[in-house]
Order: sequence, then structure tokens, then C-alpha cells
Amino acid sequence: MFIVLKIKILIALLSIDCATFANMKYLKLGLTFLFGAFMIMGGVAHFRTPDMYYAFIPDFLPESIINYAVGIIEILLGVGVFLPQTRPMATQGIFWAMVLFLPLHIIDIFKETPAVGSHSAALIRLPFQFLFIAWAWYIKRDQSTI
Repeated sequence: MFIVLKIKILIALLSIDCATFANMKYLKLGLTFLFGAFMIMGGVAHFRTPDMYYAFIPDFLPESIINYAVGIIEILLGVGVFLPQTRPMATQGIFWAMVLFLPLHIIDIFKETPAVGSHSAALIRLPFQFLFIAWAWYIKRDQSTI
């Protein structure tokens, strides 16, 4: 459900006519805040529905510790984008988090039972991870402009 919400919001953003923004810095700031909100929601989800994330965590790692640590990190990064002093560091962290999550989504495609449900869902989810990486790269670029 969380992924569907992200997709719907992303589609809505892509349909916005950028000319309606008086200044592109407001678009970038809005996208930064939106990604921050997604990170906070995702971090909270690690605590509300931890079982959903356990399937992504390799068997040799302690599931609960990794899951809750990632949840805390996601919440901190999400909150960080709302504070001008921490925004550059938070957007860098979001970018690297999205890059680090990519192998987990690739591995998920080849699992007998993917964490996201079905093989079709895993295949659909993977391109969105690249989109999230591109989005994170965009918001981390030159934070002095926002």
C-alpha cells in the first residue's frame, strides 16, 4: 500500500506543469520535502509492520536490529530535510540509502517468494527504485539553491 501511495503521488507530481511554479527552487524544495515525508513514513513502517521488511534482510544479519536501525535512520533523514542546517547531509544520506537498497530489490526478483509479494510486483518495483535514486540525486544536487 505504501508503494502504491508513492506511485500515485509521483504520477501527480509528473503531471504538474512546471511553468506554474514561479521559481524552480520551490519545485526542488517541494520535492525534497515530499521525499522527506516518504522517508519518515517508510521509517515508521519499519516499526508498525516489521515483518514486511524482514524478507529483504539477508539471513546472516539480525533481522530486528537491522530493521529498527534502518527505520530510525530513515526517520532521521526524513526529518533532516526539513531543517536547513541538516538538509544537505540528509539529502546525501537519502541518495545513498536509495543506492544501498537497490541490490536488495534486485535480489528480491530472484527469490522464490519475493518480499514485495509476487515476481510481477518485484519486477514492477525495481524500475521505481531507479526513479527514487534519480529523484534523490536531483534533490541532493546543489542544496545551496534551496
